[in-house]
Amino acid sequence: MLLSVVNMKLRDQYSDLDDLCLSLDVDKDELCARLRAAGFEYDAANNRFA
Repeated sequence: MLLSVVNMKLRDQYSDLDDLCLSLDVDKDELCARLRAAGFEYDAANNRFA
């Protein structure tokens, strides 16, 4: 669920992960760690977690 929401917001509302985290007051390292634990890494070139 987290992956879907984050990727949707990255696709539709934010130019990159830094912009998303700053706007939503989310700790970038924590978000990346949670998604990494589920097997996903941020792909900056495509602005999404895969």
